[in-house]
Amino acid sequence: MSFLKDFPGAVMAEGASKPSRHPLAWVPTLYLAQGLPFYAVALVAGLMYKSMGVPNEQIARWTGLLGMAWVFKALWSPFLELARSKRGVVVCFQLAGGCALGAMALALQLPAWFGLSIALFAIVALASSSHDICADGIYIASLSERQQAAYAGWQGAFFNAAKFLSMGGLVMLAGYLEDRMGPGPAWATVFGLLGAIMAGLGLYHLWALPDTPGNAPTGSGARGVAGTLYDVIRDFFAKPGIWMAILFIILFRAGEGQIQTIGPLFLRDAREVGGLGLSTAQVGAVYGTAGTIAFLAGSIAGGYFTAALSLKRAMPYLIIAMNLPNAVFWYLSVAQPESLGIIAVGLGIEMFGYGFGFVGVILFIMQVVASGRYQTAHYALGTGFMQLGFVLFKMVSGDIQGWLGYQTFFLWVLVAALPVLVLSRVVRLEALRKPAAAAD
Repeated sequence: MSFLKDFPGAVMAEGASKPSRHPLAWVPTLYLAQGLPFYAVALVAGLMYKSMGVPNEQIARWTGLLGMAWVFKALWSPFLELARSKRGVVVCFQLAGGCALGAMALALQLPAWFGLSIALFAIVALASSSHDICADGIYIASLSERQQAAYAGWQGAFFNAAKFLSMGGLVMLAGYLEDRMGPGPAWATVFGLLGAIMAGLGLYHLWALPDTPGNAPTGSGARGVAGTLYDVIRDFFAKPGIWMAILFIILFRAGEGQIQTIGPLFLRDAREVGGLGLSTAQVGAVYGTAGTIAFLAGSIAGGYFTAALSLKRAMPYLIIAMNLPNAVFWYLSVAQPESLGIIAVGLGIEMFGYGFGFVGVILFIMQVVASGRYQTAHYALGTGFMQLGFVLFKMVSGDIQGWLGYQTFFLWVLVAALPVLVLSRVVRLEALRKPAAAAD
């Protein structure tokens, strides 16, 4: 999320020059390029490490640590506004991410492949999180408010198309290749292909993207931007009840951060150790196709449900919807079904609930936490804490699963959702605005 709307005198969509290309020439591909590296780090990396024999604890810890790039991106967001051209910055980050993903193909063939792959994923994470800032800035500054609304659906559709392509396409390809050439060469091929796609998108966007200038106030340098950032952060933490709101945001993702990390590893692990013994291709099929479709359906339904009831009345139901379907994993760990169809249906239920309930934390940040004069910046900070909640629980999930085993771990995940459900009864669900006198 860009900070540009919160800079006094910033050039907004109404005053921006018209894009040289039709929005459909660049909006879909821009958000595809935003999603591909994100899902490569958040989801695909874990499955690759599982195939390469890395223990669950290390997978959870390292992939969680990589997610910190999206936690703290709001802190360097304003400084990217100093760039003379957002298009140039976006293309550079896409090419950098593409080169790092392509280099993974070589790194996986070397003796120190694990350390090298973590370093390359770190480059991908930093490039991707920084790319998000400028990509959103181009979208906001190049389109009118009416156009922003009109093409918002294309944003979400192609960001999630990246998940479909990553989990449903590339992971299935990796599974196919694993059976023929082994895990190392298979995943090297997949990441080489992904790197080529990102590089191709970068070169395409050099032509297709509007050449949007930076949006820092005229005459301001890094010192002025730093001052604005300080004021944004100070104003954020001065909101009444903000620490309770931050705790609520972090705990909201306690169950999700663990289940989204360990769930795919449970599907891959052998039945002798409590897993379901699915192949890489089968995991890609159930998560990347049925799971993605169910998540999208749940997200849409959750939005309409909340609009009908109001956020305050809907919140307990959203929390339950997001966490209760996690009982599916406990059932799968106990029943150990052989049928891929039963597994797919169960994961579809879980992903539908995840999409349905996730609406709650997004709207809480947007309507409650981000209210006030720095709305866009405070939304970015709020989503940073949201990502922090996911990352913290992701990082410890492997250790907890190792201590408890799969069956007890999935029961623990259900228990981990109870604190936020209790907190929803006491946290303020109206805007956290300072008194008018304090805001001046």
